[in-house]
Amino acid sequence: MVIIKNQTVKSAVEWSHQFLAQVLGPGSLVIDATAGNGRDTLFLAGLVGRSGKVYAFDIQEEAIMKTRKLLDDAGMEKQVCLFHQSHERMDEVIGEKVDAVLFNLGYLPGGDIRIITTAGTTLGALEKAALLLKDYGLLVLVVYWGHPGGPAERDAVEGWAADLSPKEWDVMKISFPNHHLAPFVMIMQKKSGEASIQ
Repeated sequence: MVIIKNQTVKSAVEWSHQFLAQVLGPGSLVIDATAGNGRDTLFLAGLVGRSGKVYAFDIQEEAIMKTRKLLDDAGMEKQVCLFHQSHERMDEVIGEKVDAVLFNLGYLPGGDIRIITTAGTTLGALEKAALLLKDYGLLVLVVYWGHPGGPAERDAVEGWAADLSPKEWDVMKISFPNHHLAPFVMIMQKKSGEASIQ
């Protein structure tokens, strides 16, 4: 970790963006598995440029509408494909390998907090994402777990990551243990070949 004098430590989202910025650039292909309010989608669109592509998913129409407006206002709508469907169906609409996949787990900020990502669909989506990822690509998760249903998803995601073969994946977690219920970020880099579970 690099600490810069007179600056605070990065948030989980800022850490996720820093790692993604290291592997993505003009022409990259990336999946935003949880479009939400569109801020991550917009960030990714800026990294990949007009020669790249962002595939963004969300089950909530409100999230898709907010994301579309944010992209339109920034003039970045052309490099993004929005899908109003579950991220566990990403393999049905994406037929090419991607450089990175980003998940922001929890609920839509400012939306209905009863609508959350869940362990079942998230694990299914992670399996699909692992297979769609190019060698040396990144799978990045920002995990918000301080809400009903959050701890179960957190445990499932951490268990899934722990079972990835160390010969084929490097896995890292950045957490904030002195912040109660703070979100954390997980970064998984695929080394080579197809993903496998031990």
